[in-house]
Parts: sequence; C-alpha cells; structure tokens
Amino acid sequence: MQSTDLQLDWLRAFVTVVDAGSLTAAAPQLHRSQSALSMQLKKLEEAVGRPVLTRGPRHLELTVTGTELLGHARRLLELHAEALAALHGRAISGRVSLGVPDDYAAAYLTPVLRSFAIRHAGVEITLVCEQSTALIPKVQRGELDLAVVTRDRPQRGTLLFHEALVWVGAAQHEAWRRDPLPIAVYEPGSRARRAALAALTAQRRGHRIVYNSSSLAGHLAAVESGIAVAVLTRCSVPPGLQVLHGQHGLPALAPVEVVAVRSKASLRSAAVEALHEQVLRTLRRTP
Repeated sequence: MQSTDLQLDWLRAFVTVVDAGSLTAAAPQLHRSQSALSMQLKKLEEAVGRPVLTRGPRHLELTVTGTELLGHARRLLELHAEALAALHGRAISGRVSLGVPDDYAAAYLTPVLRSFAIRHAGVEITLVCEQSTALIPKVQRGELDLAVVTRDRPQRGTLLFHEALVWVGAAQHEAWRRDPLPIAVYEPGSRARRAALAALTAQRRGHRIVYNSSSLAGHLAAVESGIAVAVLTRCSVPPGLQVLHGQHGLPALAPVEVVAVRSKASLRSAAVEALHEQVLRTLRRTP
C-alpha cells in the first residue's frame, strides 16, 4: 500500500522548487542534483495522490493541489525549524543592516529573507537598496553589516554567481539604429557603465550619453521612452523591453561577479553570521 506520509525532505524540495522557479535553480540551494529533486517531487506526488506541479512553457507551475499544499508545507517547515532552534540552543536575536542594489533585491532576495525568517524570527533586518558603488564603502566604514553587490575589484567578498550584462532597448523606438548611439549610463565607478563605454570604444561605435542616473527605475524610464539604450543586469530586464544582440550592432558584454561582502565589526555578531550563511546557502552557485 502506498504511504501517504509527507516527508520533510519532499516538502522542502517542493517549496524550494516553487520559490526558485525551476529544478535547475533549486538544485544548488539544496545541494542535490536535478534528478534527485525530481525523484523527491515524484514521491511527494505519489503520497498526495495528485500532481502538484506542471511544466509550463518557461517554468514550473503549481496545480490546484500544489497551491493548496504550499501553505501547509511552509508551515510544517517553519515548525520544524522552530523545534530545532528550541532544542539546540539559544535563539539568535539582534539587528542586521543588509545592503542590496535594486536589481538584485528584486531578483534574488526573496528566498534569502523567507528562509532566514523561518530560522531566525528574532532578528530584525534593515534593508538598504543602493548601487554597489555606494554600498561597498558603507560596509568598509561599518555603516552596513552585510551587502550583496557587484564585485569592483579582484578578491573582494565571497563570490556568489556571475550575472550577465545585456543591452536593452524599446522595440517600438529602435534607438539602437541612431548614430551616434544614445545611451543611458549609471553613476561613475559603476561596472555596467565602464563595460558599456569600453565595449563601444573597442567597437569604434559612435555614442553619446543622454541620460545619467544611479536609479534602475530611471534607466527603465529612459529606455521605455525611447531616448536611449542601456546596459542592465539580465535579472532586471522587464518583459516589455528587448534584449539587444550583435545583429542590432551592439558589442558583447562580459558578465559581472556578484559577491557577498561583510564589515569587520560584524564578525562578532551571531545574527550577521547567520544571515551571511543564509545568503551563501541560498545564492552561491557551484561552478
């Protein structure tokens, strides 16, 4: 007779896959292969008696049963984490100041904070969203405990993953056809700005800066209005904008390194240590 017990490993796999959006993205977070995760989901569905996920054209989608199960699964995992915390020592409390650029916050921060809150409900997090060029000095001065940023020099921080840089434009305006090329750039010191200008210079493509801002929202407005093209991180490109390639006359761009940096003063904080470990566990991708 088929068991109807819902094992925690199956539920953890299910929740992680839903949050990550795919088996490929979830596997590194759980330190398992995609085939192992797929087997756990299959066992979960056998225990439930109905499918919980279906494969859509771009990602996995919840079924009606999966939607109902998801809330129960989260509560069971939260209770399990609370039980472990109660049995294995004093709960961590305190405050942590965390810095993240807008594009990384929107794309990557949700699973970090969700998992951390389950394990450490007594920790208060202050989130600061600014560009990496502003966040790194604040970590160095001890004004921020921890930040997830674009690496500005070799050996800075702990490498999490590589993020693609892409040219973007509005299809209805075709700003990439203009000569000189109108571009929107980030603030001086930005890796995306340096990459864009260096690539255009190497290509000998005529260009002029028509918009300068440290705001992601401002860049999106400039591109959507048709006044410029811009270089953005791939994770921050909204569906309405077009990613531009060589056929549009634009040069290829090297990816940037996304790292976790931590202040020296925070090394004595158990709360910061716990959040730092959560960031590494959730976002670090093995080569």
